[in-house]
Amino acid sequence: MLNYIWFGLMAIALVVAAFNGTADAVTKGAIDSAKTAVEITLGLIGIMTLWLGIMRVAEAAGLVDLLGRMLRPIMRWLFPDVPDGHPANGAMVMSVAANMLGLNNAATPLSIKAMEELQSLNPVKETATNAMVTFMALNTSGVQLIPATMIGVLVAAGSRNPTAIIASTLVATAIGTAAAVAAAKLLERFYPKPEAALEAPASSEVSQ
Repeated sequence: MLNYIWFGLMAIALVVAAFNGTADAVTKGAIDSAKTAVEITLGLIGIMTLWLGIMRVAEAAGLVDLLGRMLRPIMRWLFPDVPDGHPANGAMVMSVAANMLGLNNAATPLSIKAMEELQSLNPVKETATNAMVTFMALNTSGVQLIPATMIGVLVAAGSRNPTAIIASTLVATAIGTAAAVAAAKLLERFYPKPEAALEAPASSEVSQ
């Protein structure tokens, strides 16, 4: 779907440029933007290497595990349908902790593993459970303690104080996470659990 959207945007831009006689400007703008993207990407290498190294040291020092233990009570409240001791709990905790510390590369496989474990608890494989939806909302809007990627972009763009966004990013992501979780918890009340959906046809067959 995204491929069609991007193709549509490019096609519209080219058609409008042809009608306005600005095709040369559009072409020049595309080339300049591509050049800027490459320059910013190259500039990100150093800062991303530094932050990822720091985060790896924090992970090896046990900071991620410590944060994961702190998050366990909250995770039990967020995911009451997941049994205690299930592998999904550990994967979700580690994924959220890694995201909070900016370990996005480490968080990705953990998130995939968490979804696989949650799917194993799903009685209706074609429909996402409330726990899966809540985890997706929490993971995509996760609180960022250290926004390493944005700091790297600011450094590459020549910012004099790239770490100034840490406080505002923390507040913004915290508000976003609260809104996402609240929306997931509110909306899940309007949708029956998969177990209920399975029991309803069974009960109707018995009555017949």
